[in-house]
Amino acid sequence: MVVMAVISAVGLVIDDRVLVGAPIWFKPFKFAVSFVAYCLSLAWMLSLLPRGRRVGWWAGTVVALASLVEMAIITGQVIRGKRSHFNHETPLDEALFQAMAVTVVILWLGTLAVAVLLLRARIADRASAWAMRCGILLALAGAAVGFLMTRPAPGQRRGVSKVIGAHSVGVSDGGPSMPLTGWSTTGGDLRIPHFVGMHALQLLPLLIAVLTALAPRFGRLTDDRVRLRLVLLASGAYGAVFALVLWQALRGQPLTHPDGATLGVAGLILVAIVLGAYGSLRGPTPPAGRVADDAGTSKEVTA
Repeated sequence: MVVMAVISAVGLVIDDRVLVGAPIWFKPFKFAVSFVAYCLSLAWMLSLLPRGRRVGWWAGTVVALASLVEMAIITGQVIRGKRSHFNHETPLDEALFQAMAVTVVILWLGTLAVAVLLLRARIADRASAWAMRCGILLALAGAAVGFLMTRPAPGQRRGVSKVIGAHSVGVSDGGPSMPLTGWSTTGGDLRIPHFVGMHALQLLPLLIAVLTALAPRFGRLTDDRVRLRLVLLASGAYGAVFALVLWQALRGQPLTHPDGATLGVAGLILVAIVLGAYGSLRGPTPPAGRVADDAGTSKEVTA
């Protein structure tokens, strides 16, 4: 996937073809970069399993192979100058899209198997364990949004229309969009909750890394109970944001133009985060202890 990201980046520079309102190599570039982050995250999580590593290896291999097949179809369609998703123009295009649909289901089931292993695993650091568990469950929810995109959009009819399904809601694909992401600025876009949900796989474990880095400066963060509460709060808030952007997209509302209801819910989520963080940090702190300094001596520390 790293190699494909480089090839797609070169394609963006030397190939000026445009498909559905975007440079034709933009889709394989986005998918390649996304698969790099996705598969590296799963591989790291599998390396932490105390048990079930053989099952995890098979699940990870299934995910990797399904990703490879999907990427091969996307790239092949780019070379042909055809859209890969929702394409029913010819029997070949339809067969390729159906094959992609199968690989997505297989990829989702492989990730579900990894999630079950993580839920059953006994990992010493509870905060890290729940960051990974919540991250992969939210990633599964984000990936499942892709199934909503395959429904016929208004005006599309199975067996008649050349395109069945859409990223956008309330508007046609390929209209005005945000830079870099390509998300619609005139209607809802299901790629937004898809993106938000799937990247919980990286962002929630990243929170643990940040908390660990800050622990030497903020004594409260050395308490595993405090870190666990913060991780659960972040996971709940992340899930709420995912639900909010999904609700916004399904109503045909662009991310850049939220209405009063969307802003109101976003405000409630923000208040809940602030109050939750305050409550989490007010909890018990670790008792005074002795830690070794860099010179090998000991000194008293308090939280």
